Parts: sequence; structure tokens; C-alpha cells
Amino acid sequence: MQKLSGECWGGFMGCLVRRKQVDPTLAKADGFQLAKRLSVVDLIAIGVGATIGAGVYILVGTVAKEQTGPAIALSFLIAGIAAGLSALCYAELACRCPSAGSAYHYSYLCVGEGVAWLIGWSLILEYSLGGAAVARGISPNMALLFGGQERLPAFLARPTILGIVVDPSAAILVFVITGLLCTGIKESSLAQGVITTINVAALLFIIVAGGYLGFKTQWVGYNIPGGYFPFGFNGVLAGSATCFFSYVGFDAVTSTAEEVVNPQRDLPIGIGVSLFTCCVLYMLVSAVVVGLVPCSALDPDTPIAMAFASYGMNWAVYIVTTGAVTALCAALIGGILPQPRILMAMARDGLLPSFFSDINKRTHVPVKSTIATGIFIALLAFSMNVDQLAGMVSVGTLLAFTAVAVSILILRYIPPDITIVQSANPESTDLVSSEFSNDITDIYTEDRVSPYNTQKDEVHEARRRKMAAWSIAVVCVGVLVLACAASAKNIPTFPSFMLCGLGGVAILSGLTVLTCIDQDDARLTFGETGGFLCPFVPFLPVACILVNTYLLINLGIGTWIRVSVWLVIGVLVYLFYGMKHSLLVDAVYMPLVLENEAEIHEIVS
Repeated sequence: MQKLSGECWGGFMGCLVRRKQVDPTLAKADGFQLAKRLSVVDLIAIGVGATIGAGVYILVGTVAKEQTGPAIALSFLIAGIAAGLSALCYAELACRCPSAGSAYHYSYLCVGEGVAWLIGWSLILEYSLGGAAVARGISPNMALLFGGQERLPAFLARPTILGIVVDPSAAILVFVITGLLCTGIKESSLAQGVITTINVAALLFIIVAGGYLGFKTQWVGYNIPGGYFPFGFNGVLAGSATCFFSYVGFDAVTSTAEEVVNPQRDLPIGIGVSLFTCCVLYMLVSAVVVGLVPCSALDPDTPIAMAFASYGMNWAVYIVTTGAVTALCAALIGGILPQPRILMAMARDGLLPSFFSDINKRTHVPVKSTIATGIFIALLAFSMNVDQLAGMVSVGTLLAFTAVAVSILILRYIPPDITIVQSANPESTDLVSSEFSNDITDIYTEDRVSPYNTQKDEVHEARRRKMAAWSIAVVCVGVLVLACAASAKNIPTFPSFMLCGLGGVAILSGLTVLTCIDQDDARLTFGETGGFLCPFVPFLPVACILVNTYLLINLGIGTWIRVSVWLVIGVLVYLFYGMKHSLLVDAVYMPLVLENEAEIHEIVS
């Protein structure tokens, strides 16, 4: 039996594909366990607060005026369904692997260390830029309450220092939120719940008061020459792509998986209810606003306040602005909360310094990571205008969504079939290797000749796994070709159609094979059992991959150039630190022996 060592046995590529083991007891044994204090209500508050930012108060005007017309509610529905595909994939993995790290953790378990590092590094960028952008949005929204930027108090103003427009109030707000998050997860979720409740109350006021005005005035906004679809259904689809990013944030729920009392039950409910609540609120608010005022007359910056002002309700601007400010605060909490936990998960695995994995004994949260995150985001919010970098935030989200969908396919069809014997140093690794070198073959052979695993079945299983692996690869390549061809604007029509056809054929071929072959029985014992299962596999994950890849490609070349700089820095950090300090460097891999085959057959039957 050939010995497989974690020490880059295949060189650099071997390091990229090595996968860690699902073992929730490791974190507990090393004292790295976070406090389990979150209930399903806390998860819903975190999810809704992180998802509903101030964007809905602006997005309605921009999308309705330029892309969809009165059909913007339909765009929000389509975008919500697309986001729901990713949510279903997240729900299964969060139940099976309820540890901190979210998409980074799932990718490390199912895909490999290289992809996991890419996802984790991208998420750091997403949460940092997203948090800074949200913090800098406080001052402009507060200006509406004071009657304009020139009337803002000195502590809210944006002075210019050395030619740079700085925002002290944004940095102060980030430090306040950081201090709140350091007090404990239960305290943070309570504050998030209060702030989110105020925001939702403001949205309900818009829906109720706006609905009353709409019925009173016969919904004049819908009586326009172009009808309900002035930009056609293509405009609705284009609006859906824009509205999709308003659903980003529900993944913050999965980052707290390790702190949930009953993750198998509460995580799927928290994710589902959060996303459903946001979708309903988005649709109702947008339907009411475009019904009050014709889309062409909407102010793209303050559409909701302008809609009420057109009916003489100027006082409503205070309620709307209060909702926008609380939405920003809730989104800032939801943006800062996940990043320390991702840093902690990466440090646990040795990819970052152990400084980031320290847990405070009193508050049971990663205080050092939280403070480091807060300082970094505060510096960005204070000194940088991050509006031009907003597209970079979407890259981390879409990469994470794609990796999670791919992880579902791998988990169902080709889950890891080896286990890890962990050791503290290379010398002990050699001792472990010599101790097991004679036994591995016996274990391997014994497993093959068991009643449930004959030699013939083993050959069939190896063929099935190979077919599944190639099918997943073909689907991913087909998705990439199809998305690129459909998005390219400078390619002649015929080559574009040819490439789209080739990509479509590859996707259908891979899907056909995955549909016809059986899923791996090992999926039934992977991680925690008895939780939520993603439906319609392989179709749902493939649809999720297609949607996210298409959106990634359409972010624009400028965004990808800026993101590439960050990714190159990440590659250097991985090469000079993460790859050498990974816990899998000193690991020995052995064939996985199922210790409870009777349980598997009972589940299958």
C-alpha cells in the first residue's frame, strides 16, 4: 500500500488539492470552541440585518428607471430565486459541517486547500470593502435629516486632509460596532435584532402608507405608455442581475454555525426565513414605490422619500432616513461579524498566524481577530472612497457561492475516501507512518472483502467515482464556456453561437451522467447527520454554478484587474506562509474504513 503524506507529495499541486477531515471534536479538544448561544431567532436577526442594507432605499429608483420599469418586483423575485439556489446549498453544508469559516471551511473539506485559500482570501476582501462602503454611507444619509451636507454637525462632516476626503464618523462607527462584537455573540445578536426591527418597521411603514396612497390615487405609476414591461423581459432579467446583489448577506448566518445551539435544525430555518423575509420586503417596497410615481420621474438617489414628498408627506423623509441609517448599521454588524470567524478558521488550519485563532476566555469570541478586522475596516472607511471598488465586493461573494455549489456535487458523488492521522511534527509523522505502514494494506484489503464491499463492487465503485469526477469537471468547463460566450460582446455571432452550443452540450452531457449514476453512500455519514439535504441534486447546484459564473464574468474587466492584485498578494502569502504552516503538512492519509456500515444500509433502506 502506497503511503500518502500531506507533505506536498504531488509537489505544489498536491498541496492545493489536499483536504482536511471532518472532525468537530478537534476544535473542542484544543480549546478553540466558540460559545453555543445562538437560537433560530438570533440567526434570523443576523441574516435579515446583514442582507437588507440601505441599497433597497436607492436600488428601487435606479433599477426601475433604467432597466425594468414597473416590473421591478418581478426582478426582485427572480433574483431571490437565484439567491435561493445558493442558500439551499449553504443550508446542507452548514448542517453537516457546523464550524466557523462558512464557504472557506466547506471548500477545504470538499475541494481542496488551494480553492479554500482563494475563497477565504476573497471573503476577507469582500467583508473589508463592504464594511468600509457601508460605514461611509452613514454621513450622506444623515445629511437628509439635517437638511443637507452643509448643515451636518462637525463630527459628521467629511473634511479634506492633504487632498483626501476623510470620514471620521465612519471610522468611529466601525470602532463602536467592533467593541460591540467583542462583548459576545449573544449581545451582538441582540443589538442586531433591535436595529433590524427598527429597519423592518420603517419598511413596513413604506408598504402600508404607500399602499394606502396607491389605492387612494389608483396607482398612477402603473399607468404609463410602455405598460408593465417598458424595457421588455430582457430589461427584467438585466434588473434581476442588479437586484441579485441585494440578497448578499445571508451567508453571514453560516459563519456563526459553530455558535448555534442546534445547528441541524436552526441553520436551515435561519437561512431560509432570512432570505424569504428579505425577498418579500423587497418586492412589496418596490411594487409600492413604482406605483406611487411613474418610473421616469423617480429620483435615483432618494426614490422613496421623493415618492412620499410628491404627495405632500415631506415628514416621511425622517422615517425613511431612519430606516436607511439603521439598515446601514445592521449591514455593518453583519459585514464585520463573519470576517473574524473566517480569519479564526484559517488560523486554526495553520494558513494564517495563530494570533487570529485566539478565543477570549470570558466572551468566547475571537477578540483579537475582531479588533484587527475593525482597525483595518476603520482605516479604509476613514481614508478611502471605496465606491469605485464596490464591484470587488461581489467577487468574493460569487466565488464563495460557486465553490459551495461545487462542494455539494463533490460531497454527493465523490466525497473524501481517505482519513487523516494527525501528528504534531514531521518526526512523529514518520513514526506514525512506520507504525501503520504494515496495517494499512490489511485494513484496506479487509474492507474490500467485506460482505458489503466485494472486489467486483470495488472496481465498479472506482469506475463510478471516476465517471462522477470527470462529469463534474465537464460541467464546470461547460458552464465557463457558455457564460463567457454569452457575455462576450466583441465576438461575431456565429462563433458565439458555436461556443454557447459547445458549452450547453458539455453541461447537458455531464448532467446526464450525474443523473444516471448513483450518489456515494459515504455522503450519509459525512460530517453531522440528520440535517437538511439540498434537493434536486445535481440540477440545483449546476444551476447555481451557472448563475454565479455568469454574474462573475459580467463584473467587468476593470473589476477583475483590481481583484487580481489582491489575489496575487494572497498567492504570495500562501506560498511563503500558508503552504508551509498548514496543519496538513504533518499528516498521514489512510483509506477510510466505514465503521458503521450497518447504519448506512439502514439509512439507505
